[in-house]
Amino acid sequence: MTKRAKHPVRTTEKSLRLIAELNQLGEARVTTLASELGMGKSAVHNHLSTLEKHGYVVKDSETKTYRLSLKFLDIGGQIRSQRDVYKVAEPKVEELAEESGELVHLVVEEDGKGVYLCRSKGERAVELDTYIGCRHHMHSTAFGKAILSRLPTDRVDAIIDQHGLPKVTPRTITSREALFEELERTRERGFAVDDEERLEGLRCIAAPIKFDSDVIGAISVSGPTARIDDDWESNEFVSELQRTVNVIELNKYNV
Repeated sequence: MTKRAKHPVRTTEKSLRLIAELNQLGEARVTTLASELGMGKSAVHNHLSTLEKHGYVVKDSETKTYRLSLKFLDIGGQIRSQRDVYKVAEPKVEELAEESGELVHLVVEEDGKGVYLCRSKGERAVELDTYIGCRHHMHSTAFGKAILSRLPTDRVDAIIDQHGLPKVTPRTITSREALFEELERTRERGFAVDDEERLEGLRCIAAPIKFDSDVIGAISVSGPTARIDDDWESNEFVSELQRTVNVIELNKYNV
């Protein structure tokens, strides 16, 4: 389900479409952007000139191509640093990665998807397709299910209505009933699992972070199935993860 603005500003929408297209292409000329977006070349040029004036795009004087500027990185970094959970959790993510030797993520929910705020690689960590700011579906990830398990039922329903339950691997949960059953199990044991549901050969465990009664994110540990056992109750990573989350929740008073 796509969100619709009550009174959309078409000029703003066109600029945002240009930004999204440049993000996909990396760099492009006016003619390429006009063709891809179905806009006139003069209109594209005017939008790009305005964005360039304000520092959001950069033009290569030799190739005549445009690309997004690092101003977006500056904005993203400031947004991340303003999050209390990031201030408290970032050093603990580093510590957990060092202790476990695996890949550790700090993730928050925004607009029904999980957004990566922080990642740290232990010495044995696998390389995944994750980066700061990227977004993934909630139902197919341990961090997503950890967060969903602490949200009101109507909010979970709204997220499913908005994004669906797409199948990512043969083990992905794709029915509403099965997901709610899994969220109940997650609440009972205190942590969520991803047993090859987003990537085959990969297991993840995650625990929600709560400040007072509100869930504000989750910490996850990811690794190959050969190293992360599916005997969850005796899994060594679970205790390390839960200790980390407990410290983060206690340290909330220091921000």
